Amino acid sequence: MLLLLLTNNINNTNNTNNTNNTNVMKVLISGGGTGGHIFPAISIANALSRRDPSTEILFVGALGRMEMERVPAAGYEIVGLPVAGFDRSRLWRNFGVLIKLGRSMLKARKIMRDFQPDVAVGVGGYASGPMLREAQRRGIPTVIQEQNSYPGVTNKLLAPKAKAICVAYDNTDRFFPAELIEITGNPVRADLLTLDITRAEAKRRLGMDPERPVVFVTGGSLGARTINTSIADNLDLLTRDGAQLLWQTGRNDAERWRQAAEGREGVTATEFVADMAVAYRAADLVVARAGACTISELQLLGKPAILVPSPNVAEDHQRRNAEALANRGAAVMVLDADAASDLAPAVVNLLGDNDRLASLVDNISKMALPGADDKIVDRIYKILNR
Repeated sequence: MLLLLLTNNINNTNNTNNTNNTNVMKVLISGGGTGGHIFPAISIANALSRRDPSTEILFVGALGRMEMERVPAAGYEIVGLPVAGFDRSRLWRNFGVLIKLGRSMLKARKIMRDFQPDVAVGVGGYASGPMLREAQRRGIPTVIQEQNSYPGVTNKLLAPKAKAICVAYDNTDRFFPAELIEITGNPVRADLLTLDITRAEAKRRLGMDPERPVVFVTGGSLGARTINTSIADNLDLLTRDGAQLLWQTGRNDAERWRQAAEGREGVTATEFVADMAVAYRAADLVVARAGACTISELQLLGKPAILVPSPNVAEDHQRRNAEALANRGAAVMVLDADAASDLAPAVVNLLGDNDRLASLVDNISKMALPGADDKIVDRIYKILNR
């Protein structure tokens, strides 16, 4: 039923596009929910502003989600929709979801009518569906930015009426019209790429020994319970040969993980890493989930990684992301179900195998697609003949 509501009228475009008649370009960017959607969206907005500072940009996100804080902090206006995700496992809870979706669609119409964008960009997330559906209904050009190797249902439904689909992986013509696809890569935070210090200096900034290897463990802002438990239960093994751990635990159960690391030489457990650029630069090995944004960062920075894909995501897309790298020898994948037994030994074995580390660096670097934000802006300008 949710999908029927999202697809309703997409194939009955009424071409009522009321784009503004001034020279100022107006761009609506919708989506969010996770950093994997928000950071690319902000990067696209920044690239648009660099190209033409007069560009008017409006974000649309989901009320209560992290974009409602992150986007204003980046200097952009955002409007929230009362939209929520569909609960596939507990269908009885979706009556309220459908009501919120209906309200969001009504609000999407008002936003489009008031802002009158020249183009709408969807980056995925709850708000993306209602906004792009409404844009297409009005004949406003839409651009989809798909971060993952396996796209979600909403983007598949919206794709036929889009003007362009910007992707980061090959073979997405299995899901999207081939003539609309442009391989741009995923935009990442600019500060990750501009830091100009050595790995040794980055280690010193973190209070670590520059002569010893650093393993950067991150499960995102909330944390990844499986990864955190596997690290906490194996601290002796992980540090036995002199490795140092920079362990971003995330918000959930942060005190528990801090206590586990307390008094451990070479182990720094922190809920939040303020400077991800320094953390990445210091790392000899990264342990992380397999979100599209994280993978793009690892590719562009050329970091060897062990990926533990989350099983709690739509379409199991993190496993497919990780497989896309593992199958090319660009990362090591440890399934979430196997992390308790396999993660710590995988870390130790990799740190002891310099040839394997070098091979991972070489292969993951070959997959990098730099300048994704500017490539997406180029595509938007081409669509609008600017």
